[in-house]
Amino acid sequence: MSAAGVPPPERPALRVAIVAGEASGDQLGAALIAALRARVPEVRCFGVAGPKMLAAGCEAWARADELAVMGLAEVLQHLPRLLRLRRELLRRFAAAAPDVFVGIDSPEFNLRLARRLKQRGIRTVQYVSPQVWAWRQGRVRTIGASCDLVLCLLPFETDFYAQHGVAAAFVGHPLADQIPLSVDRDGARRALALDPRAPLVALLPGSRLAEVSRLAAPFVTAAARIVAQRPEYRFVAPMASAAVREAFARQVSQVPDAPEIRLLDGLAQQALAACDAALVASGTATLETLLTGRPMVVAYRMSPLTALVLRATGLVKVRYFSQPNLLVGRPLVPEFLQEQVTGEALADALLHEVEDRDHVRVLLDEFAAVHRALRCDGAARAADAILACAGSGSAAAGPARDAQRARLSDAH
Repeated sequence: MSAAGVPPPERPALRVAIVAGEASGDQLGAALIAALRARVPEVRCFGVAGPKMLAAGCEAWARADELAVMGLAEVLQHLPRLLRLRRELLRRFAAAAPDVFVGIDSPEFNLRLARRLKQRGIRTVQYVSPQVWAWRQGRVRTIGASCDLVLCLLPFETDFYAQHGVAAAFVGHPLADQIPLSVDRDGARRALALDPRAPLVALLPGSRLAEVSRLAAPFVTAAARIVAQRPEYRFVAPMASAAVREAFARQVSQVPDAPEIRLLDGLAQQALAACDAALVASGTATLETLLTGRPMVVAYRMSPLTALVLRATGLVKVRYFSQPNLLVGRPLVPEFLQEQVTGEALADALLHEVEDRDHVRVLLDEFAAVHRALRCDGAARAADAILACAGSGSAAAGPARDAQRARLSDAH
């Protein structure tokens, strides 16, 4: 009770700082916020958010797409802006004194921020393990020093962390929960007003401008080669943003004999549900394609500088880069890297995938097995792990938070 006899306003029961980069992080963040709110209705979430997180009730101090930078060359170009943003977030998070900080993916940005916050007594969680088991394995020491807990989407990742004494938990992938085990192709085509009979290929060149600029031309060239051999084929391309749509359309206009490609604003899951096969940029979209049960060909191009550094240093430690192949430990789907990414190679590989019916049956069985393994209410598991890390389940959580905030206030 204050001196005036008026009780002070109560603090929210849980304060969660979140930083999510790009579309996949926004999707994970939205599902996490919903799961947290189901457990702690008065939770307050704030930080770097995309449109889905905003809709879930997150306060956006910056936009998720501000972190959508890939490759060494691109990071160097945007480094001053990213450093300013991180300093500002550190200042505001320290002042807000959240119960826990959750960095969703974007490890190059989030791990340094987490380390500074952990030094200030704030509990820190990295949601989505960096591919530290694949390249630059020495980063595991940085992760351990930065994070109280790593939440892994893929089951094999926790073994790597256990070997290095870093706390990690497999939570499954929320996409595996969101996408049904059996997807309604005909219903998706009706919803998108697509031909119910024509063979349909979805083109997913990525959500970031840099990757779209590298993959749009070979994807469109592949579509032209496919339709030259199979005139009945049709194409649909979900676009992650207006800027991505503009960049992709510009590339389409520059490819000779480019077929008609139906561009969609978002709607990637619907496009995958409607299609018979997909050309996909490496990343979360490959897992989304697997979970939808569609044959795919995966492509990845980085900047020449990034590729040169990785090859010269030998930092990459895995044989595969696409999530389907990483999950099963063998070449389940065709993947093309760097100079291998040509329209001819992509088109030929996709037609081979689709037209080998026996292979497609085996492939879909493999996809379904992976789907079931990842389908374990991932957002709920992540929320429970974060609440446990934050200490919100204990009776002393409130006083502990107050003491922590007092220490932080004294430090500033």
